[in-house]
Amino acid sequence: MTGMTSSTKTDKRDNLINRIDFPDTLREFVQEFPDEAACATYLEKLRWPSGFCCPACQTSGEPWRQTRGRLVCTTCRHQTSVTTGTIMEKTRTPLTSWFEAAWHLTTAKNGFSAKTLERTVGTSYRTAWTMLQRYRVSMVRSERGQLSGAIEVDETLVGGVVHGGKRGRGTSKSIVVIAVEVKEPKGFGRIRMRHIPDSSGTNLQPFICDVVAKGAKVRTDGWTGYNGLSKYGYLHERTVLSPSGDPAHVAMPGVHRVASLLKRWILGTHQGSFIPAHLQSYVEEFTFRFNRRTSNSRGLVFHRLLEQAMITSPITEAEVTFGYDWSKKGKRS
Repeated sequence: MTGMTSSTKTDKRDNLINRIDFPDTLREFVQEFPDEAACATYLEKLRWPSGFCCPACQTSGEPWRQTRGRLVCTTCRHQTSVTTGTIMEKTRTPLTSWFEAAWHLTTAKNGFSAKTLERTVGTSYRTAWTMLQRYRVSMVRSERGQLSGAIEVDETLVGGVVHGGKRGRGTSKSIVVIAVEVKEPKGFGRIRMRHIPDSSGTNLQPFICDVVAKGAKVRTDGWTGYNGLSKYGYLHERTVLSPSGDPAHVAMPGVHRVASLLKRWILGTHQGSFIPAHLQSYVEEFTFRFNRRTSNSRGLVFHRLLEQAMITSPITEAEVTFGYDWSKKGKRS
């Protein structure tokens, strides 16, 4: 990419520079990705930063370039493309539409619903919905680090209002368990969330073991589902809310702040409507955006999403239609 560099910022992880390695504004995005060729070139740099490497024989070197984006290894004659083996494999949707979806998904403060993306990009609703679902899967890095330090853990209820229904942990609403890093003297770090069928210890404790590093201080309420965390190597700090006299949002401010933001996002961006089978996909998108809220550049978040898309295995439409099987990502941490 080209452009002015006097006001550029670098990403310390691998010295990426905005306006050079990724666009920083919508105008720059439109200028840098006007057609399929520009998008394919950008994806090549993300997938093979050191130059093309044949996926069959692992030989490096400039490939032969044929029609329809085919890349042919000069050594073994294996044919591939920049999208083969990624979430974009065999897609009939133009790369420009994939790029527009990624840009809007990462740069809009609250993301995009499939209906909004349909109107913005000009695709069918089904195409917009499927692109978003595939991007949400790619937002989860199977090797991402566990939370550490002081961690608040609690559940929240997500769903529509049912008058006269049960309240609390026995409700029929969807349950999401949330873990939040609490910084000292104030502030919050990263989060992790999981949609669980119920609030029993068989669901709560595996979640904590998956997402929280051993030796961390885990703060919970007095719910019995959290009993026995110390045997897994955690410093368990229980707060029984009723005798303490403190409201839940005072005793567990991090979890309740995140829960409030999650519900507001679902109500605003998605009109409060979701199918429980897809709820994990939505909370993963929320987690991805929340954990990058302090990024100096939204263009960098766009870059990271496409980077993840290039290393995420193909996802068929059938795999996301009735709810993605998140066990395929390994630990959902």
